[in-house]
Amino acid sequence: MRVLLLGADGFLGRHVTDRLLADPAVQLTALGRRDSADVRFDLSTGSPGALARFLDAIQPGVVINCAGATVGSARDLVRANTVAVATVCEAVRRSTCTARLVQIGSAAEYGPSPVGSSTGEEALPRPNGAYGVSKLAASELVLGSGLDAVVLRVFTPVGPGTPLGSPLGRIADALRRAMQAGDSEVRIGGLSALRDFVDVRDVARAVHAASLSAAQGVVNIGTGHAVRLRDAAAALARAAGFSGQLLELDDPGELSVLPRPAAGRELRAAEPGRHHLPGGPRGPGDPGRHPLAKDPRGHDLGIRSATRRDLPAQVGEGRLPEGRAGVVRVPGAPGTPAREGGDSGAQAGRPCPGATSGPYPSDGCGAWQQADVRTARDRLGWRARIALEESLADVWMEAACRV
Repeated sequence: MRVLLLGADGFLGRHVTDRLLADPAVQLTALGRRDSADVRFDLSTGSPGALARFLDAIQPGVVINCAGATVGSARDLVRANTVAVATVCEAVRRSTCTARLVQIGSAAEYGPSPVGSSTGEEALPRPNGAYGVSKLAASELVLGSGLDAVVLRVFTPVGPGTPLGSPLGRIADALRRAMQAGDSEVRIGGLSALRDFVDVRDVARAVHAASLSAAQGVVNIGTGHAVRLRDAAAALARAAGFSGQLLELDDPGELSVLPRPAAGRELRAAEPGRHHLPGGPRGPGDPGRHPLAKDPRGHDLGIRSATRRDLPAQVGEGRLPEGRAGVVRVPGAPGTPAREGGDSGAQAGRPCPGATSGPYPSDGCGAWQQADVRTARDRLGWRARIALEESLADVWMEAACRV
């Protein structure tokens, strides 16, 4: 099977490349903007005619598009995510080949989801932000192209190669810097969001499965379990062997600078084996105890997968469970919102030592994200295999080796 892979040098593309190269039946050609590609071509500026002539020359059976951008201006995102896909669709239509198209979409296309729900493919997309809008427009172009095509809406990928600018990448780097400096605490903001983390190698398996299947339309790629970022950060700290404390501020919002705790404020770490929730600690026999997330084989991960009772009564008011899994909450002064510079003595515009800004201020997915993955199971024969703790261990290993 001849496969043309677009965007082979990106976070997802590198793992898709590895997966396809491991299949002896695949003859892979990589097209991209960098020198590492077999053929250099910029989808956002190149013409459909030029790409169609290349398709005629190699006659691929499958075209996989992992190319795109996650950050930039609205103009940049539209060109990288929407115009580029329009070029691909038009080139495949003009070509004499009958290639199947596998488009990598994003959960950001759905926008904010109702708390406690699992988002299915039939959900009405309401993207919140330029990235989600540009990816949704690309998906609609693919779905309306009349081609043999499938869109894989990937939820929150994590694992080897996680970008340093991503939330977990920034937390891992903050832990590395704190351990190198001998600091006993790391300050983090924006850990209240819940995300459906899926290992990037599992995503690559899904792409491979989609290229071989006859599935069309939209297919969600996730684990089906929402995990609070606070718990993922604590698991990352355990993987790093960090013996200090992770400190989180109430309602950090989109701050780029986090103030230190006020002088004299007492911080209390969560007791091992206890989960401090609003209303006091709850023991193992309490019915309100948070269930442990399980991997696809049913093994406990030691990371809590949230349920509706896990959430504050009114999301967005900062009423969040305290002291979760080694993360200590640092509330601000009553009635005084946190602000840049705060009362820490830090200069405006410069981060406090060991601090990292709110990880999810603008991904457009709101407080909750969880995939309904039944379509992937039924139509692709795919389900996630790699436990989140293994993914986080790989994130840490790369951060630890960074100079």
